[in-house]
Amino acid sequence: MSEPLIIGIDEVGRGCIAGPVIAAAVVLNHPVAGVRDSKKLSAHKRGILVPQIQLASSHYAVGEASIEEIDNINILQATFLAMRRAVEALNLDPQQAILKVDGNIIPPWCLDQGWTAHALIGGDDLEPAIAAASILAKEHRDAFMTSQDAVWPGYGFGKHKGYGTAAHMKALATLGVTPLHRRSFAPVAKYL
Repeated sequence: MSEPLIIGIDEVGRGCIAGPVIAAAVVLNHPVAGVRDSKKLSAHKRGILVPQIQLASSHYAVGEASIEEIDNINILQATFLAMRRAVEALNLDPQQAILKVDGNIIPPWCLDQGWTAHALIGGDDLEPAIAAASILAKEHRDAFMTSQDAVWPGYGFGKHKGYGTAAHMKALATLGVTPLHRRSFAPVAKYL
């Protein structure tokens, strides 16, 4: 019997007040030099690594949970949903692989669907496939948020990517809430 595939899973955007939450799932065939937690890499370095990760992976996919889903089911459940969508897009049998999820919680759907899963605190520094997933998810989400800069000028989405920076909070107070903002989040809700 062949060794099970390792599927690394990570998300980005949980702590934002605007934009979707994005997860990626990656099966690395071989290590990629320089791959580590996306938060510890410059945008330039992440951009260089994305095609290298894609070439080194037998399978990779990105999943998303929308702003509406975040507001309807809460950010934790939306994160699990984005992760599930990324894994389902890989189209792999649960008997073929082991899921390694960054964090301290195994999403409930893993067990419901018959996956063997492990939660790894600091997994994006411990498991190369999780680090690769963190990079793909971050680059995907950052590209989307940057594209929204022109749609919603004045908010600075291309700079802060939806995080609640001082400049973002000032823009929110001055310009109001956009459809990109998470209405269930307290910093946004006070401007509704």
